[in-house]
Amino acid sequence: MGRSRYLHAVHPGPAGGLDPEAPETLLECLVGVSERIGRPAVLVAMDDLSAIAVARIAPMLDGRFRVPHQPDGLPARVADKAELSRLCARWDVPHPETVIPASGAEAAEAAWRLGLPVVAKWSRPWLLPPGGGLRSTTLVHTAAEARRLYERTPEAGSRLLLQRFLPAGTDTDWFFHGAFARGGRPLLAGSGRKELSWPVRTGLTAVGRWLPDPAVEEAGLRLAERLGYQGILDLDFRRDEKGCFRLVDFNPRPGAQFRLFTDAGGLDVVQAMYLDLTGQRVPEPAGGPGRVFVAENYALLASLRGRRLPRRSPARPALPSPSAPQDAGAGQNRAAGGRPGPVRVAPRAERGRVEAAWFAADDPMPFLAMLAAFLGRGAGKGVRALRGVPAHGRRTARAVVRAPRQRARDLTPPTAPAEPDELVTR
Repeated sequence: MGRSRYLHAVHPGPAGGLDPEAPETLLECLVGVSERIGRPAVLVAMDDLSAIAVARIAPMLDGRFRVPHQPDGLPARVADKAELSRLCARWDVPHPETVIPASGAEAAEAAWRLGLPVVAKWSRPWLLPPGGGLRSTTLVHTAAEARRLYERTPEAGSRLLLQRFLPAGTDTDWFFHGAFARGGRPLLAGSGRKELSWPVRTGLTAVGRWLPDPAVEEAGLRLAERLGYQGILDLDFRRDEKGCFRLVDFNPRPGAQFRLFTDAGGLDVVQAMYLDLTGQRVPEPAGGPGRVFVAENYALLASLRGRRLPRRSPARPALPSPSAPQDAGAGQNRAAGGRPGPVRVAPRAERGRVEAAWFAADDPMPFLAMLAAFLGRGAGKGVRALRGVPAHGRRTARAVVRAPRQRARDLTPPTAPAEPDELVTR
């Protein structure tokens, strides 16, 4: 943010950092910023912690900042993974099977019952102590590991959740972004597919594509309406083996890839919220699906460290019309008889341009990791070659290394070219 060419001025944050349980320091800081600006400004929280703290002091910022109205501490409720699980159960929103253990023995038993490996999450990850070695989300492979993790609950500051693991794969990770006016009225919203992530298959979007999917969009719009949500949200979904999209995370702020959802006129979710909060008309979105978002450094790193997802996706279920009624199992998206149905291919003219970004330019870790990946692959090739070097020379070693590849190519029959990936448009 500090290196953006759009940046006009920087105001220091609260001394000692932001404490969500004591937002008074943030209030004092923002009052000072407001006085320096001299007129009401739009305030956009860019992470969960800021969204929670701003919602708690929003009534005291009236007249100084224009802030989305969130009833009853809503950001804290949806960012709390235990509360989100209860909301999904209450409103019949598909969600991974979740257990909140009350003891170490119960955590071990739940891990066995859900099926190893299981996903372990701390319900309020913003309370995790820095440098303590605890991660917000961990893949647990043994019951003993689940018990040990539960025993660190006092250190984590919030409850431990265990969720059934949904394997990642081609066409499984999706997200939904939206900007909403009062009462959950959508200003701009869209669904997209995560095609590459860092860390591989589990982390932030390194390559994403805006693809309309009625099941994902219907779930996101229904949640916002029922919550009376105002502002920007970012939802993460994973499609299970039955084709059901399950909500795995709710972020009450813009996602890192929010610029993916930009229409032909340049309108994105942040600009839509700005126009709404300042009393201006938000234009009807025009175009946009088909755009691609690439975070160059993370995309390169994910390509090096993990297998890139194949271009051809398995057959997708038939997609109902957005206006057709859907029940609580609408995420199943199955055609008659349970067989996958066809999806229309988007003409090339309808496919959008690429939105590129370079994250964390001042953070050396991604670059060091990329360098290590390059060197690691080179070292691995060298070790494999040296293992095949006989005592009498290098030339024979080359023949030993290359001969299996030549035979494999000769014996492999040619394959027909794959069909183009099918994209959905309205």
